[in-house]
Amino acid sequence: MTLPDERAFRADVGKPAFRLAKAEGRWHLVGIAWPHVLIAVTAADGCAYVLRFNCAGYPQQPPTAGPWDPGMNAVLPAARWPRSKGGRLGTVFRPDWKGGTALYLPCDRESIVGHDNWRHELASKIWRPTDGINQYLELVHELLNCADYCSPVGAAA
Repeated sequence: MTLPDERAFRADVGKPAFRLAKAEGRWHLVGIAWPHVLIAVTAADGCAYVLRFNCAGYPQQPPTAGPWDPGMNAVLPAARWPRSKGGRLGTVFRPDWKGGTALYLPCDRESIVGHDNWRHELASKIWRPTDGINQYLELVHELLNCADYCSPVGAAA
């Protein structure tokens, strides 16, 4: 028997917006071990970064996610994280933030805590349950495909 939050998540990944993004190669579902979900998001260089989401309470509660190494079943080593040329990507992909388990995004459950100012300053990026997981993935995909993105040094992610 699946829980209501898992049913809601599965319904969202079955919707046309998620399926279209998958068909376009922007992201794809890697696996579900509820409440954790692995989704790979494709960067400008073709590198796919797997994010491990905690979706407990979905969609009323925002998810939280960080780069993940499925082979090691652990947070992706910092050397394999996407790099920034000094802009916005570097403020979001921070291995030092929450031990690498959360991206510094307004739609992230862990990152919104203590940032009430974001609700006004970054209102369009605050979690919207009606938009679901696609909202979070769109923000990450945009960052991984902006001019600020650099591939990790050395090993591919």
